[in-house]
Amino acid sequence: MFQEVLGAYGLNVEKFKIEPFGSGLINHTWKVYSEELAYILQEVNTEVFRQPQNIAQNIETIKKYLDQTAPKYLFVAPISTTDGNDFVVIDDHFYRVFPFVENSCSIDFVHRPEQAYHAAKQFGKFTRMLCAFNVKKLKPTIEDFHNLPLRVEQFKTALEQATKERIKEAKFAIEEIIRHYDIEEQYGHMVDSSALNLRVVHHDTKISNVLLQVDTGVGLCVIDLDTVMPGYFISDVGDMMRTYLSEANEEEKDFSKIAIREDVFAAIHKGYMEEMDPVLNFTEKQFFIYAGKFMIYMQAVRFIADFLNGDTYYKTNYAGHNLVRGLNQIDLLNKYIEKQSRFEEIIKKINQDRMSDSKTILN
Repeated sequence: MFQEVLGAYGLNVEKFKIEPFGSGLINHTWKVYSEELAYILQEVNTEVFRQPQNIAQNIETIKKYLDQTAPKYLFVAPISTTDGNDFVVIDDHFYRVFPFVENSCSIDFVHRPEQAYHAAKQFGKFTRMLCAFNVKKLKPTIEDFHNLPLRVEQFKTALEQATKERIKEAKFAIEEIIRHYDIEEQYGHMVDSSALNLRVVHHDTKISNVLLQVDTGVGLCVIDLDTVMPGYFISDVGDMMRTYLSEANEEEKDFSKIAIREDVFAAIHKGYMEEMDPVLNFTEKQFFIYAGKFMIYMQAVRFIADFLNGDTYYKTNYAGHNLVRGLNQIDLLNKYIEKQSRFEEIIKKINQDRMSDSKTILN
């Protein structure tokens, strides 16, 4: 396989070392390197991305736009084969090659607020640079990816069809999902009232999807662009809240380890809004805190629905794994909601400091 794929790019497989790379759970990724050259080789998971051609088309369309409007921006797009193709297809498997960005690195967890700041700034910058781009040119790469009303309907269906044993086991989780139905209702009102603008958003803003400079830790660019498609800014902000705020991730069984780091929340807001403040309208800015509730709740709903369905979607490693994941996210959600007044104070302080800095510069 390696010989055939690399050969399509004019590369001699015998001159390179090849080893697994990164921590992604969807696509298979390898680093292909020699003393002089380095690339990233990836096989696209077509069970998740059923129309990989849409990914290629979206990336190429965005690349052409950024080449014209922001030619200095580091946009890591796949390189073309010697025949000018975006993919190499072997036995219905789709492969592509990216340039390896030297002196860059990625991390899997947010250990310090400044890491969250640089990541949020890069995701904000990406959407800001595409604010004048015609979002209708992009095709969905995963249908209904962040469609919260659909996820709630799927939960209701799962609840109707679940066994008595699973319903009994998930009793508390089910009650909590129902108790927070207002989060989905608010989302519906926001969309129906056109309070949110459709934008180009990344949709998968975990910290590992940002390249950082090795020496300084400064953000370089966003990567893993397969989920880039039309959406609302709350998807990107919410996913950062869900995955950055607590040191304990969704796999943690000891919920006492789930804690909201206020300094990380402040870093996310500061980094993202440094880029997006001129772009978001007044109404959208009022939903910044809501974004966290939106994404955390949706993930909890998905885990519990899958548990009720008999664990048919997410891979599980032990009995009740999806229930534990769902309860984990419910705990995170409740702790996030408890912090809402503090979040409002933090945002107010950041905005006051920004205005003070602006006045100082003008004077």
